[in-house]
Amino acid sequence: MRKIYFLLLCVVFCWGFTFNWGFFAHKKINRLAVYSLPPEMLIFFKRHIQFITENAVNPDRRRYAVKEEAPRHYIDLEAYGDSAIYNLPRNWEDAVVKYSQDTLYEYGIVPWYIMEMKQKLTKAFRYKNSKGILRISADIGHYIADANVPLHTTINYNGQMTGQRGIHGFWESRLPELYSHQYDFFVGKAQYLEDPQTMIWRAVTQAHLAVDSVLSLERELEKKFSSEKKFSFEQRGATTVKVYSKEYSKAYRQMLKGQVERQMRMAVKMVTDFWYTCWIDAGQPSLLELVDIKFSEQQLEEFERQKEQWRQGRIKSRSHEANEL
Repeated sequence: MRKIYFLLLCVVFCWGFTFNWGFFAHKKINRLAVYSLPPEMLIFFKRHIQFITENAVNPDRRRYAVKEEAPRHYIDLEAYGDSAIYNLPRNWEDAVVKYSQDTLYEYGIVPWYIMEMKQKLTKAFRYKNSKGILRISADIGHYIADANVPLHTTINYNGQMTGQRGIHGFWESRLPELYSHQYDFFVGKAQYLEDPQTMIWRAVTQAHLAVDSVLSLERELEKKFSSEKKFSFEQRGATTVKVYSKEYSKAYRQMLKGQVERQMRMAVKMVTDFWYTCWIDAGQPSLLELVDIKFSEQQLEEFERQKEQWRQGRIKSRSHEANEL
């Protein structure tokens, strides 16, 4: 009887949990971006690819420890009225003057924050700050990936306004988990971005234009499936979790016609291009002597502290991040 009770608790506790772009996709995007770098950068990034991969999720962990972190992951474009994607000021200072900093933080700042991180990464390269290069590279990869997720650009970020709660995790976690091994991630060599600001806003625009199809296609699909067929339960380690069924996931993937794959590819390409652009703008410093760096005990303890704060969830963040169904 106790065994059954424990199993039920596991089901309730993990209801709707999938890999937390989820953790799975963020790590994959950062890792794949390394392989498009030129040899002068690859020698350093390949040596530390495990760090770049594992710490791709640090910004998500910080959301539960740093109050200002959550708005860095999204932008609610509808909050600014019709055609906001085309009319919003591209420069942070101009946006603050027009809307106020409090308003911008309320509705998300991801495209502006990526440009701030771009400046920080360029500076880290210029001064050959090896630990800063790794930490900021991992972080900016996360934010760029988020900017390419349609549901990170809308107030209806988890379908909560259309009776589709859980769709956020379905799109960015469940589908990559099931199908990313079939995706074509060959994106070519890293390229220098003459206008990175325009590129990031172009990505946000493309992602936002896909919001309608993300939501409308799932609503259409739901009419063809009973609840029993829409969801299923899977074993994840010692826990049982409720997930979108493989049959439902396959049908949704077919309706999206490669949309998730396209957005992941764009994210990989943008991450490697931003890393490369920062390195070029810093004067193409040699990274050879930085290969054998080691993190201090204090820095390693800080990484662990962020992980623990994430587990405890000390600061409330947007509900879609838990990917609940």
